[in-house]
Amino acid sequence: MSRPITILAIAVCALIWGTTWFAITLQLGVVDPIVSIVWRFGLAAVVLFAFCALTRRPLRLTRAQHLAAVGQGAFVFAVSYGFVYAAEERVASAVVAVIFAALAFVNLILFRVMERQKAAAGAWQGAILGVCGVAVLSFGQLSGAGVSAGVAPVLGVVFALIAVLASAFGNWFAWRGQQAGAPVMAATAWAMAYGTAMVAVYGFATGVEWRIEPTPAYILSLLHLSLFGSVIAFGLYFTLARQRGYALASYISALTPPIAVIMSVLFEGAHVGVTMLIGLILVLGGQVLLIRAPKA
Repeated sequence: MSRPITILAIAVCALIWGTTWFAITLQLGVVDPIVSIVWRFGLAAVVLFAFCALTRRPLRLTRAQHLAAVGQGAFVFAVSYGFVYAAEERVASAVVAVIFAALAFVNLILFRVMERQKAAAGAWQGAILGVCGVAVLSFGQLSGAGVSAGVAPVLGVVFALIAVLASAFGNWFAWRGQQAGAPVMAATAWAMAYGTAMVAVYGFATGVEWRIEPTPAYILSLLHLSLFGSVIAFGLYFTLARQRGYALASYISALTPPIAVIMSVLFEGAHVGVTMLIGLILVLGGQVLLIRAPKA
């Protein structure tokens, strides 16, 4: 992949994911979030399998590759998005998006601990700055919630942080699949299928109502989240991550929060206060340092 194409892929992925945070809010309400996750990634998995079959890409995986796909599906598409949807029921989508910008920093630490992968000093400086930004944003969200808001904002921030941690472990499993030689599209398709199956089992065990809300807002948001936010965006992300490295693939998360904040202000009536602005600036500053840091 040439540099111009890489930059274009990053921009497309960031634009898509910057809008998905608000699109998720259109899924909340009538349909149980567990059910919406199953519809979203189930449809995305079917499309990915069909794409691989039509383009004659290999779909068969080895035992090691399947195990990695199971871990990737469990943490990225089941645990992480389960907590993302739960978080967005309690706080504005922009808050969750900015907190999720910490994924690059968590990746950096996780790969250092799990695989002894070293990073340049500038990357660690960016990690510290980004963590400070997420801390400022979280503190502002919690302190400004007020007594009348109850524990919902607190749970929203905690759920978002759990989702970030789960995604980092999912990235590690995706990297393990890469090391085992799994094709990126096939591995992503299987991971989505495994994650969808896990969420579906949880839904049946907890007795959720399986339904679809027949409104334009729900259907269009589902198609956007499945086709653009899942098939295209995750395909681009995992392809870029293999080339740039999971710990330092921070271009996308550097561009996503501002787009998500704009969407939240326009459609959710979110207010960009001082703490959110400071947190966003710190996060973006940390991302810039990560982008500029050479791979070590």
